[in-house]
Amino acid sequence: MYGVSDSFYALLYGLLGYRKKVVIINLKNAFPGKTDAEINLIAKKFYHHLCDLFLETFKTLTISKKSMLKHCSFSPEAKALFDQLAADKKSIILAMGHQGNWEWAGNSFSLVCNQQLYVIYHPLSNKYFNGLIYRMRTRFSTKLIAMRDTYKDMVANKAEVNATAFIADQTPAPGNAYWTTFMNQDTPVFQGTEKIARKLNFPVVYAQVKKVKRGYYQIFAEMLVANPATTQDGEISELYTRRLEKDIIDQPETWLWSHRRWKHKKPVKTEAAVGVSG
Repeated sequence: MYGVSDSFYALLYGLLGYRKKVVIINLKNAFPGKTDAEINLIAKKFYHHLCDLFLETFKTLTISKKSMLKHCSFSPEAKALFDQLAADKKSIILAMGHQGNWEWAGNSFSLVCNQQLYVIYHPLSNKYFNGLIYRMRTRFSTKLIAMRDTYKDMVANKAEVNATAFIADQTPAPGNAYWTTFMNQDTPVFQGTEKIARKLNFPVVYAQVKKVKRGYYQIFAEMLVANPATTQDGEISELYTRRLEKDIIDQPETWLWSHRRWKHKKPVKTEAAVGVSG
């Protein structure tokens, strides 16, 4: 499989240059202190990882449970944290980023953790590809929640002990976002994760999927906020952003740099908007 991935890399990076301009610009803005040679090296490693990720995701359709857990395992501390939360009958929100192999992480979670895992997703318009993604993500008993139904379904599922995964490093509409600095750039952050956590008072656990070596990942987790109802506006979003930023700096090639994360500019507040009279 990884031999095929190497061939894909030659095509995607060398011949087609898939979103190469986006990747290079994102990397240069995120790491202004790095040289062009360093930026290009990260880009090449990223494209290798992206090709691996694509094939690993499709491998989910046939991989055995034993092999899945061999290739994507939990750190002892992460497993102990999830076990304790389940024993305490606490449903949780999982805050993650597009780093490592988040698809495999969901599969491993459903195989070894006691919580029912729900993953928030955006249904695809193409019925064939949407069905394919659905089969891959639910093969090991993970359940999906359409983004538009997130809060409604989470309320409906309150009777069970579950974990709802928010991959929260996507790009929201700029006017409805929490704005912060992320990877040296003004960045909008979805407020939905924070707002739902505060309303339901579900503990927020940050999960990292670290690439150990090619084809092998390990899941780390830590309590981000134990009692969200007591937090201030923006507090959870800020904690999540800073934690994800640290992981990206530590292993930059495994984050999704081809995503147009910074396509929106921070809105400029006018005098009327901030209530200042002339």
